[in-house]
Amino acid sequence: MRRSEINACITQAKELFNSISFRLPDWGHFSPADWEANPDLAKWCRSHQMGWDVTDYGEGDFARRGLILFCLRNGILRQPGEVPYAEKIMIVGEDQECPLHYHKVKMEDIIVRGGGNLVIELYNLAADGSLDTKTDVHVRTDGKLNILPAGGKVVLQPGQSVTLPRTLVHRFYGETGKGPVIVGEVSQVNDDLADNFFFDCDARFSKIEEDATPIHPLWNELAA
Repeated sequence: MRRSEINACITQAKELFNSISFRLPDWGHFSPADWEANPDLAKWCRSHQMGWDVTDYGEGDFARRGLILFCLRNGILRQPGEVPYAEKIMIVGEDQECPLHYHKVKMEDIIVRGGGNLVIELYNLAADGSLDTKTDVHVRTDGKLNILPAGGKVVLQPGQSVTLPRTLVHRFYGETGKGPVIVGEVSQVNDDLADNFFFDCDARFSKIEEDATPIHPLWNELAA
């Protein structure tokens, strides 16, 4: 992705967050110079994978397959004294896909906080690690049990949520004609370096072409 594209994504996300009065922590607005002036905080946020994250999954077509994320809080797996939970806020564009994947460690609730509707497609994971296209999926939306065929979809409107157990395979995208979706995530500890398992995507993080100055660094660009 181009840095100018990332800057535009972050600007759009901040406007959408403001539209529902969702406020980021102070460091969500830090410039590169602000982070340089706060090295301990930068090290903390990087080690906890907290802050801005914009990805096109290495495919160069952000509008089709991409995601804007901001991680507000997170622990570190198997580290004493760390919190056992995480929270994110995300922007999913209309018809913009987060590709099929699952997590081995993380259970999560996906909540639509505002904007359009979120479509989530679901499959079980077969014993050999492949996509199970035959067995029914059991999933709860706001506590209500749904039994869906493999590849079945739930559509979440603002205020609604789904609980995704470990190894439940899922992809999601904004419903056509409804506009961008503001999506919350409340989960166990999140590790985007080791706990994302994709089926048709090789790059969780994007290679960046530096055609502009960053307005806000991504979390993995902060000083360690």
